[in-house]
Amino acid sequence: MSSHPSPSPQTPDTPAKPVMVPEILAAKGHRKLCMVTAYDYPSAQLADQAGADMILVGDSLAMVVLGMQDTLSVTMDQMLHHCLAASRGCTRPLLVGDMPFLSYQADVAEAVRNAGRFLAQGRAGAVKLEGGREYAPQVKAMVSAGIPVMGHVGLTPQYLNTLGGFRAQGKTAASARAMLDDAKALEDAGAFAIVLEAVPQETAALITESVQVPTIGIGAGNATDGQVLVFHDLLGLFDRFVPRFVKQYAQIGPTMAEALRRYCDEVRSGAFPAEEHTMHLRPEEREKLV
Repeated sequence: MSSHPSPSPQTPDTPAKPVMVPEILAAKGHRKLCMVTAYDYPSAQLADQAGADMILVGDSLAMVVLGMQDTLSVTMDQMLHHCLAASRGCTRPLLVGDMPFLSYQADVAEAVRNAGRFLAQGRAGAVKLEGGREYAPQVKAMVSAGIPVMGHVGLTPQYLNTLGGFRAQGKTAASARAMLDDAKALEDAGAFAIVLEAVPQETAALITESVQVPTIGIGAGNATDGQVLVFHDLLGLFDRFVPRFVKQYAQIGPTMAEALRRYCDEVRSGAFPAEEHTMHLRPEEREKLV
């Protein structure tokens, strides 16, 4: 592995050079890729400033932003709304829009149209979809239409009812080989990267070594070509549950709650707004009111 330098955050005087698909492909075997989710302008701006290579507007939006129990109910319009907001805070990273449940499964032509909406209306640079070889026709058609596609195998949350919940996948040799076949089918169809979620490190290593496109792990160990985490998970903003594979780099949720509590207390006591937060009429204007 060569010692290519990792990208550094842009300074105000440095024009941001957008990351595009060829740069993601070229990173395999040279440097680790960093992807993080974001769902609006400020979160995308923070991920951009941190030096992320890719920002995923994930369908996890349903749970961590909209308060749903799973990802199945989030709509195309909701995803596009948040993708467009995130695009305004994203100057350097490749912005990837996550295709929601039933936006691509039923029909190839509909899948291409919906994927195209992410680029045209959401200002994304690529889309991601869950599933393996059964969706290779959709991936191939999207790529033929000029839409870069990221695959996603392993734990696929849109299929939780089939999988029996949020359970790790690829835990046997047979299932690992099946997952490898899925990954190769996605690669052959034109996917430029593949997310591996909640799989043993050995399974992730097998797939990573067997495909020519980067793999992005989430709960897949350190053998992948990059990593992705949910914004709210890594910052401690979502407390309904914390997946085992998540590292919380901060606990911002309690800090925010404490700040809001202090605000409410000061409003009720009259301590806020204080004089320094208050504007006044000029004396001559005040005299006219008497």
